[in-house]
Amino acid sequence: MREHQLIQSFFEKQNIKRPDVILGIGDDAAVVTVPEKQQLVVATDTLVAGVHFPENTSPEDIGYKALAVNLSDLAAMGATPAWASLAITLPNADETWLHAFCQGFFELAAQHNVQLIGGDTTQGPLTVTVSVQGFVPQGEALTRTRAKAGDEIYVTGYLGAAGLALRALSEGRAPSETQTTQLNRPVPRVAAGMALRNIASAAIDISDGLAADLGHIVQQSQVGACITLAALPVSAQLAAAVSPEERIELALHAGDDYELCFTAPLAKREALAKAFADLDCPYCCIGVIYNEAGLRGITPDGETSLIETRGYEHF
Repeated sequence: MREHQLIQSFFEKQNIKRPDVILGIGDDAAVVTVPEKQQLVVATDTLVAGVHFPENTSPEDIGYKALAVNLSDLAAMGATPAWASLAITLPNADETWLHAFCQGFFELAAQHNVQLIGGDTTQGPLTVTVSVQGFVPQGEALTRTRAKAGDEIYVTGYLGAAGLALRALSEGRAPSETQTTQLNRPVPRVAAGMALRNIASAAIDISDGLAADLGHIVQQSQVGACITLAALPVSAQLAAAVSPEERIELALHAGDDYELCFTAPLAKREALAKAFADLDCPYCCIGVIYNEAGLRGITPDGETSLIETRGYEHF
């Protein structure tokens, strides 16, 4: 199958057609309209086979996750998703593989009304790059730079399950179905991110591990943080599968959770509860922002110590 036929067969045919897309796939570039009094938010992520997903991951899950990790970035900025572009490098034009990839990609795109508006296809080792664009009201984008002393620190959902799945795979064991789903099909917290506008002082999505990503907030806001390690939210299944020490290690450093970590002033606690009341998204407070630099943790024994802000690194 030639490149043009591939694009026509698999990427032009989609059910999502947004009125703000003037010209989508089929020309040299897309033409779109940004709504009045909205700012454009753009995020890009690349997934490489054997690095960001195991080689034997199903094409449906690869398609889903390639979009999900980008939508998670928009969620961390409080943005409403709108458009996506896809650059995919394929070893060969396998029609069965492409059909399954598109099923996963467009399944999630439909959930968030995201239209694919362009991209590129090339031959080579399997690599998927997605760029997403969304909107946020002027001046309301969430960033990593505005956490203040006294703010409470929160996370959505549960941590560590994806990391436990990766550990099992690296040891030649099969992860549980729940852990596999958490790894391959993370839920981008788009609605939660939008609800946090004008509530959160800072936010980030947890891709490289809570310690590393909260560390970015601490560093870029020029503050410090102290978290209660026993408060880190993990699923009952994970808690039953590992020791308390491993549970904390996975929650802090494993990554691939794609939950949100955010800070909010104490005065916003009631507004936060109201904002999340109708969302299918658990959240919990895990600590407090301080002026003193560094990330610290209170152990179950009541001792306080510095936490390494390490997480996944490519280089």
